[in-house]
Amino acid sequence: MVVRKVGKYEIGRTIGEGTFAKVKFAQNTESGESVAMKVVDRSTIIKRKMVDQIKREISIMKLVRHPYVVRLHEVLASRTKIYIILEYITGGELFDKIVRHGRLSEAEARKYFQQLIDGVDYCHSKGVYHRDLKPENLLLDSQGNLKISDFGLSALPEEGITLLKTTCGTPNYVAPEVLSHKGYNGAVADVWSCGVILYVLMAGFLPFDELDLTTLYSKIDRAEFSCPSWFPLGAKSLIHRILDPNPQMRITIAEIRKDEWFRKDYTPVQLLDYEHVDLDDVYAAFDDPEEQRTDGHSGNEDTGPLFLNAFDLIVLSQGLNLATLFDRGKDSMKYQTRFVSHKPANVVLSSMEVVAQSMGFKTHIRNYKMRVEGLSMRKTSHFSVILEVFKVAPPFFMVDLQKASGNEDEYLKFYKTFCSNLDDIIWKPPDESGRTRVAKSKSKRR
Repeated sequence: MVVRKVGKYEIGRTIGEGTFAKVKFAQNTESGESVAMKVVDRSTIIKRKMVDQIKREISIMKLVRHPYVVRLHEVLASRTKIYIILEYITGGELFDKIVRHGRLSEAEARKYFQQLIDGVDYCHSKGVYHRDLKPENLLLDSQGNLKISDFGLSALPEEGITLLKTTCGTPNYVAPEVLSHKGYNGAVADVWSCGVILYVLMAGFLPFDELDLTTLYSKIDRAEFSCPSWFPLGAKSLIHRILDPNPQMRITIAEIRKDEWFRKDYTPVQLLDYEHVDLDDVYAAFDDPEEQRTDGHSGNEDTGPLFLNAFDLIVLSQGLNLATLFDRGKDSMKYQTRFVSHKPANVVLSSMEVVAQSMGFKTHIRNYKMRVEGLSMRKTSHFSVILEVFKVAPPFFMVDLQKASGNEDEYLKFYKTFCSNLDDIIWKPPDESGRTRVAKSKSKRR
């Protein structure tokens, strides 16, 4: 058996797989320490314009060295791969624990919340705002301590910038001001997410949970929720102070630390007085001069979604459908639907992901394709849809949806509900309503 090595690390089995990377179990041959090695394909992240995002995520994880944050040890690179060496966490996701056992005891919920607040507060002290705090992104180590992970949506604002603009995160955990598109304070928004997590730990379910996105946003905006009868008064009071829809009135982390319910059995984590953080390995991994393309273009360029040429557009046209020439005997276009957007492709993709997840479906993204799957809206059968973003002509992108499995009627219902929640990204011709009025007035004259 050949043992594969990268630097001082022996690589073992695959323990996880994502859209852009595989995670391998590995062992440091010098110290014997077990680590998780995230293996990222260079060409994929260059093509998909992910270089800056992944570089930012890695830099943030190196900056935030805290006992309750997953530690990034170092970054290695070859001509074709980037190897991110992470702390190996064995206890799984906090989310899985809630799914298996339901609500946690008051003492256990408080312990995890105390650790979450400690970790988030430290992130904020470094100018890092997570923006996607949820039980799925909170891991547990072998001692049962919490570890904050997945800084892919984190913000590290430039000096002088106090308000963030990007709407991101998982809808059920997102603060109302993030959804308002008016700018928000990242630290205050993270506190809201921590409050939702505390509620979930103690209740076993979400405070805001609606399949209809409009109804969900409305309830979040008004902080319309109620605490179960088993919540102790102290926890109930704290949650209501955290889930205040007015960010100016919302309790701060400093105030949470003074709260009587929070302080019970609280032992603040001990931090090292000083720990040098070196980002040289990050820069070396991403700024490899060999990664320049042979055609003279920078390796950071991205072709983006596939570009539809004139023939593609003819095939996709409702007026001239040539699909039957290539797919005789099958009505291949019957359950195919599409829409056009003038928003950037990455915004279109992330918006679709948020809506699909809010409808209760799982999403899997690879490049500019997304697979949506789960139980049908009637909860009677398995259902999946393939969505792909195409570039048409600046500034337009087309999203093509195809039923992969499931009932045809369910698919059409899914499409209608899905698109009704994407009004802000679906483009409609500006004179569409005008043409309708003209047509009506002509019919009247006749």
